[in-house]
Amino acid sequence: MKLMYDMPAPDRSVYDANAAADEKLMYVIPFNIYEDQFVSGWMAFTNQKIYKILDGKLLGTWDILKCTNFKTEVMCGSCGLYATIDGFTPLLCQFLSGRNLPRYAVICKACEILVESHNETPITNSTPERFCPKCNRPYVNHTTICPYCLDKMEIYKKLFAMTKGLRLMMCVPLIVAVFSVLFSIINPIIQKHAVDDYMLAENATQTGGFLLIVCSIVAIDFFSRALGVFQSRMSAIAGNKFTLVMRTLLYEKISTLSLSSLQKKPTGDLMQRINSDTDVVQSFLINQVPSLFINVATFVIALIIILTINPLIALFIAVPIPFVVYLVSIFWKHVRKRNVKAWMLGTRTSYLLQDILSGIRVVKCYGQEESSIEKFKESSVRHAKQNEENTKVFDTIFPLLGTLVHIGNYFILFYGYTLLFKGNMTMGQLSQITSYANMIYAPLMWITSLPRNISDFVTRTSKIFEILEENPEVADINLPIDIRIEGDINIKNVTFGYESYNPVLENVSVDIKAGEMIGIVGHSGSGKTTLINLIMRLYDVNEGAITIDDVNIKDISQNALRSQMGVVLQETFLFSGTIRDNIRYSMPQATDEEVIEAAKVANAHDFILSLPEGYNTIVGEKGHSLSGGERQRIAIARAVIHNPRILILDEATAALDTETEKLIQDALNRVCAGRTTLAIAHRLSTLRNADKLLVLDKGKVAEYGTHAELLAKKGIYYKLVMAQRKMAKSLNQQNEERAAKEKAKAANA
Repeated sequence: MKLMYDMPAPDRSVYDANAAADEKLMYVIPFNIYEDQFVSGWMAFTNQKIYKILDGKLLGTWDILKCTNFKTEVMCGSCGLYATIDGFTPLLCQFLSGRNLPRYAVICKACEILVESHNETPITNSTPERFCPKCNRPYVNHTTICPYCLDKMEIYKKLFAMTKGLRLMMCVPLIVAVFSVLFSIINPIIQKHAVDDYMLAENATQTGGFLLIVCSIVAIDFFSRALGVFQSRMSAIAGNKFTLVMRTLLYEKISTLSLSSLQKKPTGDLMQRINSDTDVVQSFLINQVPSLFINVATFVIALIIILTINPLIALFIAVPIPFVVYLVSIFWKHVRKRNVKAWMLGTRTSYLLQDILSGIRVVKCYGQEESSIEKFKESSVRHAKQNEENTKVFDTIFPLLGTLVHIGNYFILFYGYTLLFKGNMTMGQLSQITSYANMIYAPLMWITSLPRNISDFVTRTSKIFEILEENPEVADINLPIDIRIEGDINIKNVTFGYESYNPVLENVSVDIKAGEMIGIVGHSGSGKTTLINLIMRLYDVNEGAITIDDVNIKDISQNALRSQMGVVLQETFLFSGTIRDNIRYSMPQATDEEVIEAAKVANAHDFILSLPEGYNTIVGEKGHSLSGGERQRIAIARAVIHNPRILILDEATAALDTETEKLIQDALNRVCAGRTTLAIAHRLSTLRNADKLLVLDKGKVAEYGTHAELLAKKGIYYKLVMAQRKMAKSLNQQNEERAAKEKAKAANA
């Protein structure tokens, strides 16, 4: 991340005039807003002072060593940099959030370090830039791809590299196209002889020769059609194989992307790129590229032939071509913008549809069917209108271009008939020239519509490569280690934020021994689930390290790490399929006996047998045909059958009633024996058997110890326990009062 910009000469002069000789310039970053106006100002940070400079004027100076509590705050449409000076906290500068908030967050940390430790070594930040240096537009997430500055030749090269192994098959249509061009060139020559030597000849008596010509025309026609069938079959095979390759690569890439990246991409978007976008790319390569070759080759050869027959006629043909090329080049960028806009609107419609269908239960619960229909209709109408506008523009512009192209044909007809009437040209020659002229104009007409197809192709291909070229935030090293985990976990000085400048966990250190059960508690937002995600290496820490059995988890292959962990998440997810398939999802080779045993441990066996089809019962999408408690028990069975070395429970019993919770808790106690277990729970009674309790508060370790030790401290954990006991007592009292009222009512009745 860039923290030292070059100030314009007038602003640099102001800094040089005000800075002392012993001052060291450490950071220069822009600010964009001043007195509610967009500006181009600069904040210069030295080892002694902060300078605010705008348009060659010094707006403010602050002694950095007298400042404390540097912070950034997000305001309405902008952000501000603040610092506490002599008991006051003034706004030092205001800036746009998206581009500069990460920079100012790093600067805050650097200033705090400078003030506290007087460390004058500028800190650096390896976070990559998010904006294109050419156009200043944002890159696609986690890439250095700018959709507006994309090099089209690079796209073609990368796409060609993906055809390895299919190139010979994909070349067949081009080979067939060569014969198609040859036959189309030969036909007018044969027709010329048929007209001049037989149809219009005064002494045409050679019936056999005429029949030979007719047979030749028929044979060429049949052979061309046979080649067309062969080309279509080979194109279908090559196209399907290429589509399979692209979709497989896309899915493989998506499966390797980090969780943070996938959470930022709607499911509808990913599905469109795998299905719709790959179809467009395949269609262009298999259908448009051979057509392009045929049309270009036909154009060039026909033009050469006409040049040899009559150069003046060739000139008539060439007259409109420069105008057509010029107009096409003008319309090209407009066509691309329209295609990008149509793609974005179509993608938004897919997002909305996927969102509505995924949350259909919520939609119905709140009676929002009409509202969702209206939203989808509105989005679909916008997409349809954009497509309609595009079609109107294309269907207006390109027919006009076609008319312009055919102007040369009118000159040819006039000049050709003039020569014909003077006896300087035969009807067969005129027919031949007209045929070749049409061979030139047909490709030109086809080429005028090519920008639309190329633009759509480039748009779709760039969207595919946005996925393929995205760098996973969590990736294995070159030679990762596969180890058998025993269960010792050491978390040392870990700091992490989903945005590196905004930490969720700060300087967390915990030592967990193999076989221990650790309860993780704290208020909502304290970082409990984030800590679990870091241990599973769904994210990589920003600072510090996490080791398992004294091996940094970054050195362990992700497959080896997670294959030895069992997880029961707070949000239970079941796949569409049978209960049996869902239980053995974590261990596909498990036998039916192992599935049943795991279900018994999770106290799920009895309710499964009560279902009409037992373990073969289809649970439906996301398991909505089962109750929350039933889904949770199947998820626990799925973790049990995995036989993990480390067991992670994220509110694993949250969806269960008190009676079932006790049965599950007893089962989990047996399962946890001999395994390292990390359990998150808001209901503290579920952690009564934990060896130690880790209390997090605002991303930091507040307390760590046994239940008795933490109660004795009377800190955060003590307050949480007392609050829950008070709530439980209140609920019990309410239940007793309700029961007494119902009993009295029954007695009176």
